[in-house]
Amino acid sequence: MSKTDEPEPEEEEEADDASKIEAANPMEWDEAPNNRKAPAERRTVSHREEKDDATKIVTGEAKYAADYAREFPDLAEAKIVRSDIAHGVVTDIDTSAAEAMDDVYAVVTPDSPEVPNEPYTSAGQSYPEPSPWDLRVLRRKVRFVGDPIAAVVAEDADTASKAARKLDVSYEEYDAVFDTAAATKPDAPQIHDPDEVENHQPGADYERNVESNMAGEIGDVDAAFAEAEERDDLTVIETEWETPYQSHCVPEPHTTIAHRDEDNRYHLISSTQVPYHTRRQLSHLFDVPIKNIQVSKPRIGAGFGSKQGMHTEPIAMALAEAAGRPVMVETTRREQFHAVRNRRPARVTLRSVVTDDGDLRALDMDAVTNSGAYGPHGMTVASAVGKKPLPLYTHTPNIRFEMTAVHTNLPVAGAFRGYGAPQGHLAVEGHMDEIAHELDLDPIELRSRNVISEGDLDVASGILKEKEYGRRIRSCGLDECIAEGRAAIGWDDVEGPDADHLHRACGMALTIQSSGVPGDELGAAHIKMNEDGSFILQTGAVDIGPGADTVMAQIAAEVLGVPPADVLVQPSDTDISPFDHGAYASSTTYITGQAVKKAAEDARGMLFEFASRMLDEPEDAFTVDDGAVVSAVTGESVSLEEIGYESMYGDEVRAHVMGDASHCTEESPPPFGAQFVDVTVNEETGEFEIHDMVYAVDCGVALNPDLVEGQIEGAMHMSYELATGDGIGFDEDGRPETLGFRDYDMPTTADQPPMESIIVETHEPTGPFGAKSVAEIPVNGVPPALSNAVRRAVGVRIGDMPITAEKIKSALDDD
Repeated sequence: MSKTDEPEPEEEEEADDASKIEAANPMEWDEAPNNRKAPAERRTVSHREEKDDATKIVTGEAKYAADYAREFPDLAEAKIVRSDIAHGVVTDIDTSAAEAMDDVYAVVTPDSPEVPNEPYTSAGQSYPEPSPWDLRVLRRKVRFVGDPIAAVVAEDADTASKAARKLDVSYEEYDAVFDTAAATKPDAPQIHDPDEVENHQPGADYERNVESNMAGEIGDVDAAFAEAEERDDLTVIETEWETPYQSHCVPEPHTTIAHRDEDNRYHLISSTQVPYHTRRQLSHLFDVPIKNIQVSKPRIGAGFGSKQGMHTEPIAMALAEAAGRPVMVETTRREQFHAVRNRRPARVTLRSVVTDDGDLRALDMDAVTNSGAYGPHGMTVASAVGKKPLPLYTHTPNIRFEMTAVHTNLPVAGAFRGYGAPQGHLAVEGHMDEIAHELDLDPIELRSRNVISEGDLDVASGILKEKEYGRRIRSCGLDECIAEGRAAIGWDDVEGPDADHLHRACGMALTIQSSGVPGDELGAAHIKMNEDGSFILQTGAVDIGPGADTVMAQIAAEVLGVPPADVLVQPSDTDISPFDHGAYASSTTYITGQAVKKAAEDARGMLFEFASRMLDEPEDAFTVDDGAVVSAVTGESVSLEEIGYESMYGDEVRAHVMGDASHCTEESPPPFGAQFVDVTVNEETGEFEIHDMVYAVDCGVALNPDLVEGQIEGAMHMSYELATGDGIGFDEDGRPETLGFRDYDMPTTADQPPMESIIVETHEPTGPFGAKSVAEIPVNGVPPALSNAVRRAVGVRIGDMPITAEKIKSALDDD
């Protein structure tokens, strides 16, 4: 080798880093022997067990947070008073008329001694929270129509509402800004004083209303685009995409009951996805020891991310102190639409360099998200817009992603199912179709040529990390998802309508998500046996509707050799349940499920100890099956009920059969999916009809196929709403125009197109019995797949959601 051919020091360092990443992420995984079972060997997992609370829900017997009000005879109810201007300062609140009313127990304002004035974040995330501390419980400085400025507590909700209307509020009003582009201009109104915000996020620039700005790069993107200018066989393609506000539309509104118990401890019964995070944050905010706060999570009427944070809890806790009695704060449907949390709007620009054969040489993605008035989840969701979908094409040698989270005087955005991935998938998968159109390539073949596959090392998901990062893909069923979805939608044999003005086509999009937050979550489980051989399972995980408790019971039952009905799962309570980060990031099955499996194995070890004494055989001779410990050597057995009584009342050894375990991991294996949409478009009117929506998912081993299919169909409905619904509207002063379901364009059952779900089973060695996540990934696919279908049908691209007949017709007229 000549001196000129020797590698530069930087190249050697990069090669060394790549080798280290490869070595740190081996394909082989030290999997427990009992984790991999053939379908015929699975006793309870992979079975279609009925959701354990299904009957209670449909009969009305299930108890949600508000149902616990009857347990407090002296319960008072509250009404939050909210700002009716978008930006300004509250100069005075006259509370005298409200306080003079009968049956009004207390009125609190930002100056009330019961109301903390310390900054905090409402985001229910790990400690230390990756969100700015920019909120106050009640606010003098208001930043959107809906900011809480006072609260009233009275004998009942009607009295509280009447009293709230008697508050006389005076403001000094400021100019407001409602668009991210306008908000970052030098002369834009400044929404936050940086000195009043703690825990600033990377790239924060409050003088420009920037909450966070981050960028990362793999390879040399500028060099790739410069090369494309010099070569005829390289094409540069640029696209722009936009998504609006979207409401979670949870059936159960945010509700909290707060009171002091008989030991003078704070007890909150709350519809929260994150009871342990909420306890910690309340402790810091109110300067109360953690041991003096208990958060109980009853049944939750859906969360979708909206309950991953504190919304009603701090106000309820302050009001309970002020009134000296239990207080319930229950939001109205109007508050749910504009004063709680929503999916954040995003504008995404994507540029690529691609060869004539369809090989991606560079991807350059820029995302600007609207955080609204405050910053919970702002940096992390904006980051996810890129780092969630880009791993689909992690082979691309040059990738750059920049994100900017911007404040405006609109409602606060937060966590929402998909967590930035739907916005990113629209851009990435819509862009892939534009490449196929520009180069006259088959859109499926283009994706297959570039997409990630089993055995690959994904580096794109770590694009914003300071250190080199890799994620080994040990399970990937994308090829089968594509094949099965393609066949089910009839991709290869679409029959065009007879009428010349009608055009039919199929569109598709690939999807990817994660299973928990790598290295940043912890799940724990405790299981104990009753005398009759049944079990009580306690976890800190939160079932927010999808059936997590049912799956946890199935996992434990698989290990213990009992039917799932013999495993009773207790609701999460910070006084009783083991610690858990909560229900978010598609983590419950993957993280908590593994803790449950380990805890059940721990208990099973004790079963074997007692069986060994009772049968006089070695412990390694035993298996569990059909409610008994069985010797694989002699065939002798002892029932779990016999062990239960012997363990608790026997003469020789007494010990309660229990198991405990925790689980955390740096792994976050992605599930994969393929979304297909079949549409006919009327070129004369722009109207379109969706004939079918098909989604095929690889979630590893489907621990309960019925629940997996329910997740797919519910998520497709939510995804269809993002693609076609109007979102949440505001007038020129930032006042919400969406005040209830009648104003919100959520598809009804009559509007919903036909759906088909397909489960493609792979085996993920790092997951419990081979499972990965499934809750979020199906929400990513309909907007890009529908946009792509319309593009293939009539040749126009709708990149700003929602896709409407008016937009299609306008684009056709302009074409």
